[in-house]
Amino acid sequence: MNEVAAGSTNEVAAGDPWRWARPVFWAGLVAVVAVFFAGAWQRRWIADDGLIVLRTVRNLIAGNGPVFNAGERVESNTSTLWTYVIYFTHEVTGGRLELVVLGVALTLSMAAVVLAMLGTRVLYRGTRAAPVGTPMVLLPFGVLVYVMLPPARDFATSGLETGLVICWIGAMWLGMQLWARSGHREHRVGLPTLWTALLAFVAGLGPLVRPEMALAAVVFLGLMAAARQSWRHLGWLVVIAGAVPVLYQVWRMSYYALPYPLTAVAKDAGGSKWGRGLDYLWNLLSPYVLLLPLAAVLIAGLVCLWAYAGRLPGALGPEARGGFLARGGFLPRGGGEKTKSDDDEAGRLLRLRDGVRSTRVVTLAFLVVAAIMLLYVTRVGGDFMHGRVLLPSLFLFLLPVAVLPLPAGAARGTEDARTRRIAVPVGAAAWLVVVGWAVTIQVTQDPFRDEPESITSAGIVDERQFYIQRTGHLHPLLADDYLDFPRMRALVQDVSTNRTGAVFLPVPGFQDRWDVVSYDHPLPGLAPFELPEDPQKTVVFLNLGMTSMNLPLDVKVYDTVGLAAPLAAHTDRMEDARIGHDKFLPYDWVLAETGVIEDPVNFPRWIDVNWVNQAEVALQCPATQALIDSYSAPLTLERRWSNLVNAFSFAEYRMNRIPAYEVQRCGLPMPDEVEKYQGTR
Repeated sequence: MNEVAAGSTNEVAAGDPWRWARPVFWAGLVAVVAVFFAGAWQRRWIADDGLIVLRTVRNLIAGNGPVFNAGERVESNTSTLWTYVIYFTHEVTGGRLELVVLGVALTLSMAAVVLAMLGTRVLYRGTRAAPVGTPMVLLPFGVLVYVMLPPARDFATSGLETGLVICWIGAMWLGMQLWARSGHREHRVGLPTLWTALLAFVAGLGPLVRPEMALAAVVFLGLMAAARQSWRHLGWLVVIAGAVPVLYQVWRMSYYALPYPLTAVAKDAGGSKWGRGLDYLWNLLSPYVLLLPLAAVLIAGLVCLWAYAGRLPGALGPEARGGFLARGGFLPRGGGEKTKSDDDEAGRLLRLRDGVRSTRVVTLAFLVVAAIMLLYVTRVGGDFMHGRVLLPSLFLFLLPVAVLPLPAGAARGTEDARTRRIAVPVGAAAWLVVVGWAVTIQVTQDPFRDEPESITSAGIVDERQFYIQRTGHLHPLLADDYLDFPRMRALVQDVSTNRTGAVFLPVPGFQDRWDVVSYDHPLPGLAPFELPEDPQKTVVFLNLGMTSMNLPLDVKVYDTVGLAAPLAAHTDRMEDARIGHDKFLPYDWVLAETGVIEDPVNFPRWIDVNWVNQAEVALQCPATQALIDSYSAPLTLERRWSNLVNAFSFAEYRMNRIPAYEVQRCGLPMPDEVEKYQGTR
């Protein structure tokens, strides 16, 4: 209560500056959100990878479980939380999935910007209970760099989880800044306050937002654990933060037989490709002269650190922190006399733990996380989508200067006046540079370019522009829009008219032709020439999202790089291939696994019969059979236990994509060679 009164007194004493400083901040926040929303809406779209998420949601709705293909326990979505957010939102609204994911992505992206600016406002202005006291005008600054960047606008929709990721980061930024300013409180038996419990719970969701967000969650929860508190309070925080991710992890391993999504296996997320990662970083920095606003932001941030560091609270004293629990009992706020223990080793440790709960340490922690995330993305080689996986790192770096603090009102003494003579001109100049850059980007960057978009030599592409040009739609949002992508209409037509069951393979070198490899023998239980009531249909195509969303759920859809095809994911990585596409399982494996052809004369001309025969033998490898059983055998209690204890072994298992080499690796007998081509097709 005393702190609230003190904060109010400071504001009254400040006079006019506070009265117009607050509207400036809120007007800036509204303007930034409006600009970001307008840019994101202008570029609205759903990526092919975004449609992959919706296939899993369709299976959830149909009662098939969180799988990509019914009957196969495969986690094809990198963000677990994103999948369930879309699913539950659809269950509430009943809207079309593509429109649901568009609305949720836009909402979370806008919320992320709001949370970022509010968190930085707390950093510079404090809270009513713990105010800085110096009137400041807070102008939109670093956040402008993010919202004006074309890739940030692209992935504010896209159907992917980028909006969820930056919203989680923004929520943690605001929450941790408030946590740093607030006094420590515990209820009896060490129960945390509702706010602290909520913060710990949200932090614990990091690994479910995206697996690499576990790195950030560890840092944030580590700060909360290191702060001064009772052991019982710490125990509660561990339980609250860990309950959902730990329970889900146990369930994931017993259900999917992997400790992380299949996408991490497919992309070998622990691998190292520094050269590709640096190419990917430059691919974002170069087109937008991004180093210019980042340099301005860095200079302004350093000046703010120099000018305002003394006004930002470090380790708050006991009178600011409120009560602390001793032996599980509540001590009133403001209590805490100096004791003899304050002078010994334990007292020094407690003071060190007090220092953890400060805005300086929290802000530094976010910058450390930004650096870690940037190094991780660069190490693994970046991504094939222009700018996408660098956006969280950029967002993290910009948080401490999301808004720019400029002092308002008269200077308070000679030292304050001397500081202002440097801080105000430098800050204003940096703000003008960022605003000028933002206006230039708005004017010069055409969101609907005419020049053809192609994949760079480093394997990077502007995905939105690529699909605009390939589909002919300015806003490819619905699965139906992707029917205009090469091969899609022909595929849907071929699948819908086939009554025997078949494997559908894209014919190399043709844009609208599929090889329909029909079963040349009766399926089990059928007489010769008898048509099945439920034909078994399997499609293999690289563009997994548009394919799966335009086909019924009873059609199995696989890719060649392993996002939905476990055998492809467990092949060895091709070192010089395109990032995200550096695995490839030849079509022969699918033909061998489905057993669609018995008479070699019925194979397509471009398929090597020997490869199919060798793949059939290679599939008999005991370790490969164990892998297949882990995701396709009936899910009994014994199977769950086996999956749980062997999940890490399955994740590390690799097979050779060349069937003959795989036969040799497993020590199996090589099938006899036959004439390379016997067919007439």
